[in-house]
Amino acid sequence: MRFRQLVTLGLLVTVPSTSFPTLAFGQARANAAPAAPAAPAQGGDLVARGRALFDDQKYEESIQVLSAALVRPINSREQKIEIYRLLAFNYVTLNRRDEAENAIRGLLVLDPDYALPKNESPRFRDVFTAVHDKWEAEGRPGYVVAPKPVAPVAIVHTPRAEAHSGDLLPIVVRLDDAGDRVHEVRVYYRTGSRGAFTELSAELTGKSARAMVPGPSVQPPFVDYYVSALDDGGLPIAGKGDAMAPLRVVVPESNNGWILPVVIGGSVLAIGAVFGGLALAGVFKSNPPTTPTPASRDATVSITIRE
Repeated sequence: MRFRQLVTLGLLVTVPSTSFPTLAFGQARANAAPAAPAAPAQGGDLVARGRALFDDQKYEESIQVLSAALVRPINSREQKIEIYRLLAFNYVTLNRRDEAENAIRGLLVLDPDYALPKNESPRFRDVFTAVHDKWEAEGRPGYVVAPKPVAPVAIVHTPRAEAHSGDLLPIVVRLDDAGDRVHEVRVYYRTGSRGAFTELSAELTGKSARAMVPGPSVQPPFVDYYVSALDDGGLPIAGKGDAMAPLRVVVPESNNGWILPVVIGGSVLAIGAVFGGLALAGVFKSNPPTTPTPASRDATVSITIRE
């Protein structure tokens, strides 16, 4: 009996003490919820992610992330410059000089005057300086100078309401031309609404131009015209009206005579006479006087005298 107790006690003692913690740990893992997967980096975090990988000396991974960020169409100019800078740093660190030079050139196309801070490592500064000098010596390939904004040109002009038939018709315009781009001003005119326009070169004086439509072209019912300003290459840069929608000046029909009311014997005579100093003597024949009737006393007679 005593022997059996000793054997049982020995068996209990020889059980490894690590079995219980192992079982407990396994049970805890079984009951624990699975860990959530890491959230992928958002598009706006790619540059920051690439920078963090570079700081962690994971250069290949940094290049992959930054390359993905570079092709995004929503990158701002500043973001592109930072991507190229970080790519260049990765390539320089990995001693991949050709890729480093291409990254620096991409940066310089965006900012030709870019320079690393003076406190940056000479390892990077020397490479940036060498590539910049080489790029400048080649004439800045890839760099496109943004065109300077061109001051617009405007023609200020108010058409006349009417013009007398046969008179010269002055066309005067004022030029709003801050950049002095206007080299010539032309006026195109015609009588009426049909037919081709006749070209007339205006006299350019400072910021104004003046042209005279000849009298024979100023005929009823109206004169159509438009104005065009040209640069030194002969290209139109401003206009007032056009061939499809010209400006218009009305030319009324002329009056060939005048009306003179004359009171004779209680009757009103309206005599239309032409200019030319016609003598009235001999025009009217004398007739025997007649006694006016009551109905004829208030009669109005209109007599037109023509050449």
